[in-house]
Amino acid sequence: MTDPALRKRRNYDENSLQNGSGINVDDYTDDTKKVNVSNLSPSKYSHLIGLSIVTIAGFFVTFYKIWYPAEVVFDEVHFGKFAGYYLRRTYFFDVHPPLAKMMLAAVGYMVGYDGHFEFDNIGDSYIENNVPYIALRALPASLNVFCIALMYSIMKESGYSVCTCFLTASLYLLDNAIVAQHRLIMLDSMLIFFMLATVYSYIRFRKVRHQEFSATWWAWLLATGVTMALTLSVKMVGLFLVAAIGICVIVDLWDLLDIKRGISIDHFIKHFYARALGLIAVPAFIYMFWFYVHFAILVESGPGDTFMSSAFQETLKNSAIKMKSLDIHYNDDIRLMHKDTEKYLHSHDLEYPLRYDDGRISSQGQQVTAITVPDDNSWWRIKPTKEISEDEPVPIIHGDIVQLEHVGTETILLTHDVASPLMSTNEEVTTVDLDERYNETLFQVLFDDHNNGDIWQTYMKAVRLVHMDTKVAIWTHPKNLPDWGLGHQEVNGNKNLMDKSNYWVATEIDGLNATEINLEKKKEIKTIPFIFKFVELLGRMLSHNSGLTKPHPYQSNAISWPLLSRGISYWSKDDTKEQIYMTGNVFGWYLSMVGTIIYTGAIIIDTICRRRDVAWIEEPLRRRLIQSAGFFILLWLLHYIPFFAMGRALFLHHYLPAAACNYLLLGAVFQYLFITSVDSPTSDLRRNQSALEEIHPVGPAHAQTSTQAQPTTKTYIIATIILALQFACFVFLSPLTYGSPGLSIDEVQRRKVFSGWDLQFAK
Repeated sequence: MTDPALRKRRNYDENSLQNGSGINVDDYTDDTKKVNVSNLSPSKYSHLIGLSIVTIAGFFVTFYKIWYPAEVVFDEVHFGKFAGYYLRRTYFFDVHPPLAKMMLAAVGYMVGYDGHFEFDNIGDSYIENNVPYIALRALPASLNVFCIALMYSIMKESGYSVCTCFLTASLYLLDNAIVAQHRLIMLDSMLIFFMLATVYSYIRFRKVRHQEFSATWWAWLLATGVTMALTLSVKMVGLFLVAAIGICVIVDLWDLLDIKRGISIDHFIKHFYARALGLIAVPAFIYMFWFYVHFAILVESGPGDTFMSSAFQETLKNSAIKMKSLDIHYNDDIRLMHKDTEKYLHSHDLEYPLRYDDGRISSQGQQVTAITVPDDNSWWRIKPTKEISEDEPVPIIHGDIVQLEHVGTETILLTHDVASPLMSTNEEVTTVDLDERYNETLFQVLFDDHNNGDIWQTYMKAVRLVHMDTKVAIWTHPKNLPDWGLGHQEVNGNKNLMDKSNYWVATEIDGLNATEINLEKKKEIKTIPFIFKFVELLGRMLSHNSGLTKPHPYQSNAISWPLLSRGISYWSKDDTKEQIYMTGNVFGWYLSMVGTIIYTGAIIIDTICRRRDVAWIEEPLRRRLIQSAGFFILLWLLHYIPFFAMGRALFLHHYLPAAACNYLLLGAVFQYLFITSVDSPTSDLRRNQSALEEIHPVGPAHAQTSTQAQPTTKTYIIATIILALQFACFVFLSPLTYGSPGLSIDEVQRRKVFSGWDLQFAK
């Protein structure tokens, strides 16, 4: 903590006041002198020993019994299956970007796996199905070991003592949630590895900021951009890291723009363009590159077809939808299926009741409804409204105006300004005799994608049927009519023409077998530009990710994550009473939250004291708290707070990137509380030729004060106690982490730390 003697009024140098005392001493040193701080730094061998110990320990903790269980565990159902699809080159759809899944597939390819196993159910045997699951699990496990090394290295490069670096990495190493998640065929290990690599690279970049535009400066700038792109290429939550780095870069550029820095506008623009290249252009290229590889691998039709547009599906080999597609011509009898609800447009000779239950009046016209299974009353004839050739079939194209005749009752589809049965704001849809009310029976056919060919085709072209007279679209929704409507789904005229659920798909032409016809034709595989496929897939990923709102028995709210009030049951085996229950190290997570509270309180108190001109924290330590610990808390906040605004189903494992950042912050707070100073400076203060020529700071040069962290006996004792408690909690929960050994009812109940932990075999 701060010496009480330091909590006094600050004295200012008169010249400093005149020239701006807010200048960072790291940025304004005497460039004509060499700053040698090597003799002040902890021995590199001490750091090497500390790093080696935690890395080796991390290997054993992560790989311990990695072969167990030899069964599918939780989300291995998804990501193991996706790796298999890559190996079979079969198109699939997932809400996450492709990189991590391709990495898993690459491991499978190298060990000779052919992707035959479907990973259908939790508990399916790997051994019986000859799946190289240990090799697949070894990838995320290996990256977790590297994550431990990165945790240590981030703290080291940020100027923290060997004791603090070792403690921080060890807390991460002994976290049950981290170990449980990162030894399975899942994506989070790759996500956190690339996230920590980005943090490490950016810190190294900041440390050589005085060597601007040098090879080292460029290397760490580009390393930051590359690893940031790789993070985003694993999961979309990588956007949180992009935001954090973006904020830091904006602050950095704003600081460079300060006139006191003495940098010309031309030189500032060079800095801006360099960062734009390294942190925007290069990451964008890398991110898109993995999608290019994704499309290049997945060329066969598969389960992901239905998520994509018909134009996209036509680019896949053996596309089922392509085999079902036929051109639709005038006077063809077709069936129309609503794209969203998959119900078929239908009519029958029953009429709407004169008066509905709410007192509204109908036209008493023939009912038009939507049904699940099409029947003889689901055929509609497309009649022309213009002169057409009688000698050869005339296809229907985008923008054509048609009539739809109900074949079964020989009546024409109509909508008019009468309220529908269930929605008073929408129009009633009915039918009339063939020669009646001609202008009210005209509909325009509008394709969802008219750029990909102008002919209406079964399955390939979704269409809106827009009423020419009242400008509504034929539409249905998941609400059923009362008994008088046989419980069918209501069909009405939707006034919102741009509603994405207005689309219908023709599924069949009466009397034609699409598969036989297309086998004879041997349709060619079409191509579309990569950028169109990329934009379409990205849009589908975002929309489907936000649409994952279906309740799950183990979902939890973001507010509960730091408190560990809910975990996730990953796997269980009734015979042996074994289970994997994903939850964090209770001691470590609660201590991290205490560290966050202490940091926040210290910054608030210091800010208030500064307003009263009192130096509550000495300057080197204050700079470290604001710049280094402030960076860590920014990372934690941006990887945690956005989840409060998400409407999708959330799980505890979504908090793991934030938990890793919280351990970094905890390490910084530990040093603030229990070590009297910091290693300062951490950056290379020697300016290269570019900086000497371009930077002319306003005001006098400031001497750099060099300090070294001095852990005391008390520091080591407290660190040992913290580490021992973390280890004890880890061991206590380890049967739930590793899934072995099985526990008795009493042993399970003792490990039910919180009432929200729905452990198996607790009764």
